[in-house]
Amino acid sequence: MEEKQNNIWFVTLVLTIIAGFCDAITFVAADKIFSAHVTGNFIVFAYQMIKGSDGDARIKLLTFPIFMLSVMAGGWISARFSNRHFLLLCEGIILLLGGAIAYSLGYIDNGEITWPMYLVTMIVVFAMGLQNAFGKLFVKETYGPTTMMTGNVTQFALDIRSFCNSGFKNTDFLSGINRGLITLGGFLIGCILGAWIGQLFGLVGIMLPGVAMIICYYTTKSSINNVKL
Repeated sequence: MEEKQNNIWFVTLVLTIIAGFCDAITFVAADKIFSAHVTGNFIVFAYQMIKGSDGDARIKLLTFPIFMLSVMAGGWISARFSNRHFLLLCEGIILLLGGAIAYSLGYIDNGEITWPMYLVTMIVVFAMGLQNAFGKLFVKETYGPTTMMTGNVTQFALDIRSFCNSGFKNTDFLSGINRGLITLGGFLIGCILGAWIGQLFGLVGIMLPGVAMIICYYTTKSSINNVKL
């Protein structure tokens, strides 16, 4: 049981960092596209349409069906493999593939809007769809959603209030605060890293979360295989 709890802590931290990283790097290096919070692209699309942006704003709407297809693919994959973390391996491979394509097509500078940029970005969106599917299918594998932070912020605030009302004595609420710090802190760290790497290297930088995801999979693989589904 202790090993499983350690896995949840580790997986939650890694996934939130990766989600924040991917969201930030595509926003910075790919015409302000959100890859994890895909509904945010509706806002950016509306803004660019009104402002008459030079970028092709309509392409942002493509993130929505791609994300949905990825989630459906994630459900299909999870039904065929006993290891619940296999989806994470798939995500890591896809991110590595996207980074390799970005490098091979010469998309390193982040200021140029080209079709390789959109292609790689949609690959990242697909990877984030798998991560969202993992979170919905296996809710007990993490401390909460790892890509959408609004619910986590809400729970974090409620836990702080409840802990204060208990006279700072209820350890259950304190545990909730600690989980919130891991989730929100991980996402913030990922956003900072993603924005920085995206500014320096463009979308080639998505290789880093790809490697991290694969390491996460193989680090937790043995213990997950020992847990009965």
